[in-house]
Amino acid sequence: MESNTQTALSWGNVGIAALLLGINAGLSIWLKLGLSCNLIVAALRCVAQLTVLGMVLKQIFETQNPVYIFGMALVLGVLAAVEVSYWRAKRRFPGMFMGTLCAIVGSALVVGLFGNAYALNMDPAYTAVKFIPTVGMLFGNCMIGVSIGLGTVMDALDSRRDRIEAMLCFGASRWEVIRPVVSEALRAALVPTITNMGITGLIAIPGVMTGWILGGADVLQAARYQQIILFMISASTASSTLLSVLFCASVLVDRVPMLRLDRLQFADHSASMSQEKSASRASSRLALLRSSCRPKSELYLSRNSSSVSTSPSTCNMQDQSSRRSNGRISGLELRTGAATPLLRSEPTDIRARLASI
Repeated sequence: MESNTQTALSWGNVGIAALLLGINAGLSIWLKLGLSCNLIVAALRCVAQLTVLGMVLKQIFETQNPVYIFGMALVLGVLAAVEVSYWRAKRRFPGMFMGTLCAIVGSALVVGLFGNAYALNMDPAYTAVKFIPTVGMLFGNCMIGVSIGLGTVMDALDSRRDRIEAMLCFGASRWEVIRPVVSEALRAALVPTITNMGITGLIAIPGVMTGWILGGADVLQAARYQQIILFMISASTASSTLLSVLFCASVLVDRVPMLRLDRLQFADHSASMSQEKSASRASSRLALLRSSCRPKSELYLSRNSSSVSTSPSTCNMQDQSSRRSNGRISGLELRTGAATPLLRSEPTDIRARLASI
């Protein structure tokens, strides 16, 4: 005997479930975690936000107006961009909000419309009952991927500033500098998505499939719907993260090219002051590196001059200096016309000069 009847849930049922939060509150009080107020605020926000969302979606589902449907999708995308740019980000750069907004909204809408039209067989593709929940899941996962990717780019450029400045000084192009950073950020952002896709159905029943089953849908249909959603999430996360990471890297490494960590803005004032001092030291180091290098053509012209010394002792000292600085510019490929260290009668150790700044 099959029955599709569902018992209506009341606010009393929600209140009974909320009693389970007493476990969290008890642990917070017992271990002095200081999370009781945050727990209460989060629970109240959850109830209020989901209630308002349910009321809005009910009206949109009844009207099926494309303006309301895409307007709701745009609102969700703006909230996702605000979350990444302001609420989660410890550091920001100029144009971060618009860059993340375009990356998240563009990727999620393209993947969502394609998936609804061809994978979910929806006609039209923006049918509210399927499109809004689907694009909402895409926004949520894109937000996580973009947040991880942007954080990785900013941390990598900051921690490798000496090596990047040396590469730029020796003639490396903009793409040669940012390519390893972009690859690392994209890999870090996609690892959670790939891991989640690999363990789905093995350890736990995913949320979308659970919702379909609780709604009375066929189990196999619910499984296929979950598979489609996971593939759409993977594609939208990859594309949105790539766009946002490229935008971030292009802002922090300009067209000159020059590393512009001075464009990073910290959330608190103390971190901002520390960043300004660090940027000043970085500018001094870069100026010193550029003053110690000059193009190969100038070196060739000066080889016959009396100011250039090619004695064995000078070469040995330069080899030792090169070995000492190998950790800074390892893997650097010098191209024709790239800058070459000037051979002097009294060779200078660049790292020693940098350390004195």
